[in-house]
Amino acid sequence: MHISEGVLSGGALLTGWACSGVGIAIGLKKTESEKIVRTAMISSAFFLASLVNVKVGASSTHLAFLAPMGLALGWGIFPAVFTALILQAFLLQFGGLLVLGANTFIMSFAGLAAYLLFGKIISRAKNQGVIFTFAFVAGAFAVILGAFLVGVFLAMSNRIFLISAKIILLAHIPLAIIEGIVTGFMITWLRRISPEFLAIS
Repeated sequence: MHISEGVLSGGALLTGWACSGVGIAIGLKKTESEKIVRTAMISSAFFLASLVNVKVGASSTHLAFLAPMGLALGWGIFPAVFTALILQAFLLQFGGLLVLGANTFIMSFAGLAAYLLFGKIISRAKNQGVIFTFAFVAGAFAVILGAFLVGVFLAMSNRIFLISAKIILLAHIPLAIIEGIVTGFMITWLRRISPEFLAIS
């Protein structure tokens, strides 16, 4: 769900940088030194997953593991996503530097929201079926929220993009289902074998 370079207005770009800047600052403050390696590993997984993408209008769709990142890192998702995106931009010319703030906020906030809304429920659940169900919902929710935020930023720039925003939202529905399933299996497995890996534990 990258927004392409040259699409957003100056106001939307500044809003993205301001919001992501606050998130990165909080994330760095809340990331303990012993969790830096975990954050780097998850950032690397996101870096690789988001390279496989399909162009959809002024944006693109791809697996992103937003909810698993949020559930594992909490606020630490902001510096993790920012690091991956800036490396993509410099090393592979993927994405853009001006729109980096908006893209960081869109994907990080979606994962953080999944953590804030579903983290406690998943951490307290004992039944694996319940864990899978809420992890699935968290994964699908993060993708839909991310696609919605892409639409918000596009609409902030030009009302003409509203049609494109609706197309982007619809295009992300199949991805939301896939990512929900992947998240369900991933979080259920982590809760069973390594619950300390998750920020919700």
